[in-house]
Amino acid sequence: MGKDYYKILNVEKGSSNDEIKKAFRKLAHQYHPDKKDGDEKKFKEVNEAYQVLGDEKKREQYDQYGSSFDQQGGFGSGASWEDFMNATRGGGGFGGGNVNFDGVDLGDIFGDLFGFGGGRSRGGRSQRRGTDIQIDVQLSFEEAVFGIEKEIKLTKNNACDVCSGSGAEPGSDFETCKKCGGQGQVQQVQRTMLGNMQTVVTCPDCQGQGKLAKNKCKHCGGVGMNRSESVYKIKIPAGIDDGQSIRLEGKGEHAGSGSVAGDLYVLVHVRSDKRFERRNFDIFTEAKINYPQAVLGDTIEIETVDGKKQLVIEAGTESHQNIRLKGRGIPHVNGSGRGDQFVKVIVEVPKKVSKKVKKLLEELKSEQ
Repeated sequence: MGKDYYKILNVEKGSSNDEIKKAFRKLAHQYHPDKKDGDEKKFKEVNEAYQVLGDEKKREQYDQYGSSFDQQGGFGSGASWEDFMNATRGGGGFGGGNVNFDGVDLGDIFGDLFGFGGGRSRGGRSQRRGTDIQIDVQLSFEEAVFGIEKEIKLTKNNACDVCSGSGAEPGSDFETCKKCGGQGQVQQVQRTMLGNMQTVVTCPDCQGQGKLAKNKCKHCGGVGMNRSESVYKIKIPAGIDDGQSIRLEGKGEHAGSGSVAGDLYVLVHVRSDKRFERRNFDIFTEAKINYPQAVLGDTIEIETVDGKKQLVIEAGTESHQNIRLKGRGIPHVNGSGRGDQFVKVIVEVPKKVSKKVKKLLEELKSEQ
């Protein structure tokens, strides 16, 4: 029979069309060459199998004759591999809509991978979405440990504060968009070497709203947005680590009338502190003691993120021994409890000693 397309898609011979489509979707996402761990060879093979098993007529021929029947390279209509890859990426002038390629709705299969439609769903229609923004915030070690509220200011595209982003003069009525008939989307047919390629794109006149303002907002000219300064107070949670980010939904760029704002990401940078070393939610520090303190024991003062604390040195403590202070570490982000602090005790040995000390050490040496 040649290639076993059922085995390639990991489905049984009697599987339904929905089961085959589901299997293809999973494997296509797994092996797509544009992903970091993708595999172009396997992706081609999976696509070839789906082009056959996903078509009732081709599947019937395959079940009867095997993979030797004429399938035109698995893409149908003479389409090349490059043409198919262009389509899956929304390329070739398809306008970012739902691409129908040789009977396969690529927007349905790859929409979440490549963002066909470019927005959120609103009432069954695709809604434009503004771009995301990232800003950087510097924190001290203590601010990261205990959390803090920061005020940030940035200039970006915001929804017009007069028309609230609608693009209409306050009190103005709306009328149905004539171009899309109120659907918010229009179909486009493009002639290519593969034949006619059909796409569904956001209506260019109403930007997906399905309606138009009779009177445009005078403040923004009907665009629905303007550039202005935004001020946000951001609560940095206790225990946040360097390189982590906080997402503020809907605080990014606005894309104009009929759109929703993107998100704002706050990337945290934590300045190092020579007194403390962080490892996950634990803190590591060092404390130096002399030889008599190690032998006889003592109580010393150490640094913690909660301030100076007393640390008991047990008699006979060895150099580089770790003493654990439970609950003196980093708070668990969005959780309860804290990590621990580990104090590495380093016994300092003097390079030079007085005659008196030397005599005492000699006496101690002879007694051991």
